[in-house]
Amino acid sequence: MTSTAKTQAGETPAARQKRVWDKSAPSYDKQIAFFEKIWFGGGREWLGERAHGRILEIAIGTGRDLPYYPADATITGIELSPAMLVIARQRAAGLGRDVDLQEGDAEHLPFADASFDTVVCALSLCTIPHPAMAIGEMKRVLVPGGRLLLLDHIASTWPPVYAAQWLLERITIRAAGEHFTRRQLPLVRAAGFQVVETERLKAGTVERIHAVRPA
Repeated sequence: MTSTAKTQAGETPAARQKRVWDKSAPSYDKQIAFFEKIWFGGGREWLGERAHGRILEIAIGTGRDLPYYPADATITGIELSPAMLVIARQRAAGLGRDVDLQEGDAEHLPFADASFDTVVCALSLCTIPHPAMAIGEMKRVLVPGGRLLLLDHIASTWPPVYAAQWLLERITIRAAGEHFTRRQLPLVRAAGFQVVETERLKAGTVERIHAVRPA
């Protein structure tokens, strides 16, 4: 979700995102809790109910999905922002969960092929600079038959809302690399995943995706 940090001259997209999220980390939980209540309600539970086995969460942030994963799951989280990871480690410790949390880039995952049974990405493909590349990496690290679970805000199906999103993007893309008119489902299909279920909510601005890497 959004931050007001400004782009610095000569900054790479990844470096900008790292700086943006490092700056917003202390206030992120408070900010996102409001949006989850009015906009993304039930989304994290939906992800947790479908995740299993060896789970990799992309852009795990402050670890807000951790309470919803199965108790017997093995969890790995990757995150660009060290400041976000500090909070995620505190949350994992508070939950008594042993979670492998690593700093890294979603577009260049530091894992071998077919390493995970489930890959989760929540509210993050909207800011990852090259989402198609990230989804390709998610497919690479999944075992055949492995599950891809996505939750994000996307372009609305209602023209007036879409127009407002487009206008908002004129600010948020430059300031924080955040997009409001993206949609991940076509990228998931183009990557060769088999879509199991999808849901669009809130005037089409929120989408949940459950897809599988073909065996």
